[in-house]
This record gives sequence, C-alpha cells and structure tokens, in this order.
Amino acid sequence: MKIFRGWHRFVLGLPLILLLTHLFSVMELHKSSKMEEPHKQLNKKFDHLILGPAAGQGLSNRLQCQGTKALNRTHSSNSRSGVDGSIAFVIVFTISNSSLNDVVDKSSNTVVGKTSYNKVGRSMAVLDVFINFIQVAMPQSEVIILTDPVSDLSVRRNRVSLYPIQGEYSRDKLMLQRIRSYISFLETKLQKLPQKPRNITHYIFTDSDIAVVDDLGQIFHDHPNFHLALTFRNNKAQPLNSGFIAVRGTPDAILRAKLFLQEVLKVYSSKYINASRMLGDQLALAWVVKSKPHFDASRFAKALPFSEDIGGTTVLFLPCSLYNWTPPEGAGQFHGMPLDVKVVHFKGSRKRLMLESWNFYSSSHDISNMLCLILGSGRTKYDF
Repeated sequence: MKIFRGWHRFVLGLPLILLLTHLFSVMELHKSSKMEEPHKQLNKKFDHLILGPAAGQGLSNRLQCQGTKALNRTHSSNSRSGVDGSIAFVIVFTISNSSLNDVVDKSSNTVVGKTSYNKVGRSMAVLDVFINFIQVAMPQSEVIILTDPVSDLSVRRNRVSLYPIQGEYSRDKLMLQRIRSYISFLETKLQKLPQKPRNITHYIFTDSDIAVVDDLGQIFHDHPNFHLALTFRNNKAQPLNSGFIAVRGTPDAILRAKLFLQEVLKVYSSKYINASRMLGDQLALAWVVKSKPHFDASRFAKALPFSEDIGGTTVLFLPCSLYNWTPPEGAGQFHGMPLDVKVVHFKGSRKRLMLESWNFYSSSHDISNMLCLILGSGRTKYDF
C-alpha cells in the first residue's frame, strides 16, 4: 500500500512538473530572443537613408558637416594642367541574357527616390551613375566597358564605348575574368600603339560602383615615373584593393603593367582559385607585392604615396583614404573623410547610397554637400 501511495503522489505531481518545465523553457526562449534582438537590429538593412553625426568632427584636414551642409570645402583640381595625354576609365561589366527574365519579376523590385528597379535595372542604374560622376568630374574622359560578346548590354552615352572580350563571365568566375580582360585589353592596345605615339591615353581600371569626385589627372602629373598604380590600406591580410588600378599610357608602361597582371593572374589561378568569386584577386595582388625581397609592408600603415619596383614594374601605391575611400569600412572612416578625397567606393550593400548620392547632387550641384550626405550615412547597411 505504501508503494501505491508513493506512486499515486508522483502521478498527481507529474502535471505540475511538466508545467514548470514548460514555463522554464518559455522563459529561456524569451530571454534568448531578447539577447538576439540587438544583434538582429545591427544587421538590419534599411530601404532609406539613415543620417547620423559625421565622423571626423574637429579634426584638421577632414570634411566638417552640419547635417548635409559642408562647413568647409573639399579641395578640387578643376584642370589637369601639365598632364600629357587623355584618360580613359575601363571597367568589366556584363548583363547575362538569363537575367533579362527578371525584368518581368516585380517581386524583387527596389525603390530609390521615385524610381523602381528590378535586378537588371539596379545594375544598369549603378553603371549609369558611375558614368555620370565621371562626366561631371572629368568631362573629357572616355569610358570603355569590357563585356561579354554574347551579352545584350547596350549603353548609348557620349564618350562611352563597348569593348567585347571573349571569356567566362559567370558570377563565380567574374573576378578571375576581370584580370584576364584587363590583360587582353592591354595586349591589344600595345599591339596597336606605335613606339613613339603622338597622343597618349592613360587608363584607370575600376569597379563600376565608384564615384569619381575630383579630377584624377593629377596622378599622372604628380607621379611621372610609375608604370602601374594600386591603392592600399592598413590591412594585414588584404592591404591592396583591386577596384582601382591606373596604368600610364606609354608603350613601356603598358607592357610592364600587362606583365605584372599576368603574374597576378598566375598566382590567383594557382593559390587562390577557391576564392575566385570574391577576394582572390586582392589576395593575389598582395602576394605578388609582399613576396618581393626587401619590400617593406609597414609602409601600408601610413596613408602616404610611395613607389616600389616589383619584378621590373614601377608600382605607385596610393592611399585608399584618398583614391578608394569606402563609406562603411574603408581606411579613414573612423577619422572622417579627407578634404581632398578623389574617389568614393560604394562596396557591397552601399549601392543604394551611390544612387541616393547622385540624386542629391543632381538637386544641389554641390559635391561637398553630397560628400556630407555620404559621410553622415555612417556604417548603416542599405538594402540594394
């Protein structure tokens, strides 16, 4: 009987035990969700600009802003006096024929200002704004688009031309193809260029998600002896960014730049092929540069231009803080924006900010105020 009474008490108490266990689980789940909530807030992407205090307040040689009003003016070189030759911007850009099916799919449309963009429209809008900024800052420059011959890409703009190059333009191979396209382009130019050309064209190879906000002819005027120029930042693993490469337009420089990029391609294909979708080119660039004897990588810690002989190619290293400034994570973000910034790079999810910036400039026609808009956006992630 004692055994029965003990079992009876256990059975009667079982629902209470189960209830307490359930309540404890619910409380733990609620506690866990509250802990995760700030993390989710941090990763949330916004569909509109979120402006905050501009970094670099009170620092000398930095843009000072009150909202979107610039309190000091950015330096602007209005002319390229003394620069021998013209400048052409070269990018790799293609629209796959399969992506044209997205035109009828409105479920993924994005609205910027008063315009709604589908997936293809977003890419084309970024390209269009890229061209717009160049034609404002450097109206005499050409834009050359290296593209897949089978692509349906069509761009009808003054001083803009398409340059078809056969290759693999799939998303997984695009960064690898970009280096190949640069090499192919330089080879063709070298073959057609006489040994003593009357007219020199310098080339600047860039990503399409950049805004040129000042004349870049100064690079070739102030640094007359380099073959190829790269931008660097204070980052041990990835000190070099491949989104901006300048090549002097002389036969010797084009040859040296081609040989340098061929070495990068070789390292890319042998050591970093698993990163072919992203970052492989930057890792390969860093390996080629840092593997050379006596190269002093500590120079990447200071935002000052310097030159170095890399396998027979004279490479000019330019600080990203001026020639490849990135709003979210670029060198200099925490210390504000240098007054003489030349290029703003809208990496990753910042494409919306690039379009918003152009819309703002179109209404104000003031580069300094537009830069305050960019600086005030902080490190917010935008959905584009």
